[in-house]
Amino acid sequence: MPSNPNSFLMKKILSGIQPTGDIHLGNYFGAIDNWVKLQDNYLCTYGVVDYHSMTMPYDPKKLKENTWKMAFQILACGVKVENLFIQSLVPEHTELAWILGCVCSYGELSRMTQFKDKSEQLNDKGKDSVISAGLFYYPVLQAADILIYHADLVPVGKDQEQHLELSRNIAQRFNFLYNKEYFHHPDPLFTETPKILSLADPTRKMSKSLGEKHHINVFGEEAQIRKQIRSAVTDAGESSGNEMSAGVKNLFEILKACGDLNSYNSLIREYHSQQLKYSSLKEAVAEALVAKLKPFHENLQQIQENKKDIKNQIKASSEKIRERARQTVKEVREIAGL
Repeated sequence: MPSNPNSFLMKKILSGIQPTGDIHLGNYFGAIDNWVKLQDNYLCTYGVVDYHSMTMPYDPKKLKENTWKMAFQILACGVKVENLFIQSLVPEHTELAWILGCVCSYGELSRMTQFKDKSEQLNDKGKDSVISAGLFYYPVLQAADILIYHADLVPVGKDQEQHLELSRNIAQRFNFLYNKEYFHHPDPLFTETPKILSLADPTRKMSKSLGEKHHINVFGEEAQIRKQIRSAVTDAGESSGNEMSAGVKNLFEILKACGDLNSYNSLIREYHSQQLKYSSLKEAVAEALVAKLKPFHENLQQIQENKKDIKNQIKASSEKIRERARQTVKEVREIAGL
């Protein structure tokens, strides 16, 4: 029996994150924080999607290391272990992706904007960078990730809406071709998530690919976090009139996301009365951020001390979640005549 008696009435949510190393502030406030909050009201399934990381050039040893690191850090941030799986421990995702690929049109995949963007990134790196067929095909795997668990809702940002629409189209075409209403169409779940920008260039999204100055590691040293906040770009001469500059707005966004609304409201009033000192804003952001992240650091320390046991728990939860995936693939194979 489910631990929650209302769980049969709850909508199902699926979301995933690629294992790119440490979770940075943009990852946390843009996704993980939301995952934790959704657990109380939905049946949630969250994946560390390591198959997706293979679409771009990668180091195999580093991929395995980063996959476990990401899983541990997600748990340290508050995601329940029973909701977490590692994608490569559920190979049914790839079988379903092949079947769904056979009902997805080439034209739909060729219109995916992220394929174009990432292809350009690889072209910029020179002739040794190969644009893989996996990079072209991975939206079908993403659709399989969603449909294999019959997700009702998928938390997405506007930049991911195109991929979810492809998942809906694939589900609809599968149902039509096989004359059976098997897959229902997942809806986007647009939730209020702060957009955290680079501290060094607040015109750009926070990203590890831009370098160390551009992102804050959620599990980084306190001294380093404080130093990065103190060094954050504020006006940089780009503000005009009464419009708040991107750098100052970014600091206020981080402060608000940390939940220190007293400091946020007080400093906003100072800003509008032109009394604000940026040093005071940065100090408040640093204090709020360190306080917010401290419990995660303590949780991760406990996980590291019990790494073997936690790994086994993640493997067990992946196997439990795999049972649902196996059932879906079994039914799909029957429908598709396999």
